Amino acid sequence: MKTKNLVLMAMLVAVGAALYLVIPGINGGMKPDFMLTMMFIGIFLFPDVRSVFLLAITTGVISGLFSSFPMGLFPNIIDKFVTAFVIFAIVVIVKNVTSNLIASTVLVGFGTLLSGTIFLSVAIFILGVELPFGPLFVTVVLPAMALNAVAFFVIKPIVIKVMDRTSFSKPITN
Repeated sequence: MKTKNLVLMAMLVAVGAALYLVIPGINGGMKPDFMLTMMFIGIFLFPDVRSVFLLAITTGVISGLFSSFPMGLFPNIIDKFVTAFVIFAIVVIVKNVTSNLIASTVLVGFGTLLSGTIFLSVAIFILGVELPFGPLFVTVVLPAMALNAVAFFVIKPIVIKVMDRTSFSKPITN
């Protein structure tokens, strides 16, 4: 793993954390997770097991630390880890999905839906947090899916162009 790639992954996580802190909360203070968007960009740029593992753990821990959800650290770590490796598996199986902006945006929407479902399931059914799944899914997860897809659609081409103009190694996806 190259140091330059680690630096870019750290920058993606940092930008995601900054966006997460700046975005106002919806439905009682819960926020869409833009760190997830940055994690997906990192997975698309560096689709190898070590990079995905590193992105999943750091994104899960940092978003868990910043979470306004009751006992949100544990569900964040689990959902980012599972979601990262499911998206990684899809990227490995369907190699050309990441080169198409529309297809990769749909994959990000699916990944956000998966992440939100896992997060709420772990928080409500395993940790026993007393919140209703259905209303939270409709009012938080679905809007987050749309916001993450739009953010990804705008940010990914910018990241690719920056990588093309710098000395970072050529990304696997275009």
